[in-house]
Amino acid sequence: MGSRSRNLLCKSSSSTLLFLSPSSTSAQLRFNSFTPSKRRSMATQPSSSASSLTANDTASPSPSPSPSSAIDFLSLCHRLKTTKRAGWVKRDIKGPESISDHMYRMGLMALIAPDIPGIDRDKCIKMAIVHDIAEAIVGDITPSDGVPKAEKSRKEREALEHMCKLLGAESRAKEMSELWNEYEENSTPEAKIVKDFDKLYGNGLLLRSKQGRDLEEFFQSTAGKLQTEMGKAWALEIASRRRKEG
Repeated sequence: MGSRSRNLLCKSSSSTLLFLSPSSTSAQLRFNSFTPSKRRSMATQPSSSASSLTANDTASPSPSPSPSSAIDFLSLCHRLKTTKRAGWVKRDIKGPESISDHMYRMGLMALIAPDIPGIDRDKCIKMAIVHDIAEAIVGDITPSDGVPKAEKSRKEREALEHMCKLLGAESRAKEMSELWNEYEENSTPEAKIVKDFDKLYGNGLLLRSKQGRDLEEFFQSTAGKLQTEMGKAWALEIASRRRKEG
């Protein structure tokens, strides 16, 4: 072992072995004597900052779900993947989309949408993901089911409340609830855009259907109901492509 790489082995009064490199200076070696009795004392006395942190954590709502709550919530949301959209099933359309298919593709619509002054695009993406989330419990209720609109809204609201409680994280649950309510009430500019996505999505996807079925009712159901200039522009493009395809 050369002199440059040799370490000096010293023994302190507390029976602690210290390895010192030759390049160490006195300034680097300043430390207080730390005996085993002091170590035991410090280990058994919680610091005031740790006590304060624990108290604050207990008093403040958790911003994020616990691992257990997160998995419970996601397990429930799995139903969105396995539940097919009722309008497609009732018309015997081959390979019907699931509720999660619908939500995901609406999220993509929000992601690629043009920037509009005063519109929070990230909020639109979140709202698209959340807008049908209560259907994990109540399913896809359509007008043909004969359920009054107020009753449908009540069922979905109760389902959402259950899901928020299951999630447990107050700030995340609050955000999800607020986004869902904005969409349901059509109360913000972002909600109006996402509502248009909801109407356009069916038209845009059904444009690709080659199953030889009369799907005109899907297109007519959104006529004159679009609320935004972007929605209307996209609808014109869809209509143009439908005419070309015959």
